[in-house]
Amino acid sequence: MLSKKTEFYRIQRLPPYVFAEVNKLKAQLRKEGQDIIDFGFGNPDQPTPKHVIDKLIETVQKPRTTGYSVSRGINGLRQACARYYDRRFGVSLDPETEIIATMGSKEGFANLAQAITEPGDVIYAPDPSYPLHAYGFVIAGAKIQPIPAITADEYLAGVKDALAKATKPPMAIVVCFPSNPTGHTAEISFYEEIVRIAHEHNIIILSDLAYSEIYFGEKPPSIFEVGGAKDVAVETTSLSKTYSMAGWRMGFAVGAPHLIAALARVKSYLDYGAFTPIQVAACAALDGPQDCVVAARETYKNRRDVMVESFGRAGWDIPSPDASMFVWAPLPESKAHMSSLEFAKELMIHAGAAVSPGVGFGSNGEGYVRVALVENEQRIRQAARNIRAYLETGD
Repeated sequence: MLSKKTEFYRIQRLPPYVFAEVNKLKAQLRKEGQDIIDFGFGNPDQPTPKHVIDKLIETVQKPRTTGYSVSRGINGLRQACARYYDRRFGVSLDPETEIIATMGSKEGFANLAQAITEPGDVIYAPDPSYPLHAYGFVIAGAKIQPIPAITADEYLAGVKDALAKATKPPMAIVVCFPSNPTGHTAEISFYEEIVRIAHEHNIIILSDLAYSEIYFGEKPPSIFEVGGAKDVAVETTSLSKTYSMAGWRMGFAVGAPHLIAALARVKSYLDYGAFTPIQVAACAALDGPQDCVVAARETYKNRRDVMVESFGRAGWDIPSPDASMFVWAPLPESKAHMSSLEFAKELMIHAGAAVSPGVGFGSNGEGYVRVALVENEQRIRQAARNIRAYLETGD
């Protein structure tokens, strides 16, 4: 008889995916005909810029562009990434040794975890944060020490406190600002201190900068604006949100040459890189006109302002994020006794609005939900009316 083993080592290390429960309910309600205003998934609803699509179409029709690519990314794309870092952050990067193209920042982060982690390594990760920041390392065999991270200051204080109590420093520290899910940003002084700590304790820093271009105040910095960061850090970035190219799966990891080399070694065994026409189109995004980025940022800002104002009038006071395409919202006072998962389900059933339960981003996310700015202003106001009725009736 064939083996039907179901208790697999890495699968056992992963908790049930809390978002699956919400998605299952959403599919059920839609099947029953209910209109669901979906703030749950951070999937950009704005179109990919036309000049990027045109470049894809042009390139895919050329001979020899549809074969295998290279796992490190084509040379032109790595050069375009270097130009972006120079233009945006004033940071000089070597396309040959300090940049690798990834199939979205998620793939780069996960494969970097595989490349550098030994079983039993300790990783400091923010809580709440994007689930991959912890579970990419859990899958690789590491042990996660979650650090409270609603704000950058709280996270830095938590890292210092954990180090003071530890018998051995962690192998790596994850940072993510602008934060998914909280929308908080970090100032350059935060990166200066985290780099100093990394040098002092021989720690690797992994910085997720996926939301660098969706900001509503000061421009978020890169860790590489700090001297000495290239010795200890890798930073992942993505075209997904900046250019509304989420499904294109295009991003980068940049930084310390020895860490980029380790990632390249792992990737060489696992993939042949992104589809070449997509890489060429990504060059057009990075090097082409950037008015589309400004327009997208303004759209997210307007939606943020409409949501904060209309939800507030509906009886749900939510804070205004500094950056990102998300609002990190504490549960309404009258629903504070609920779990975030219970509230997310009730909100969908009684108000037709889908949100992500905060507990899915870590234990410190309990008591919050993440609301994505991926519906237009009319739909946001419609959701606010539904929420007001829900809160007033007590259902």
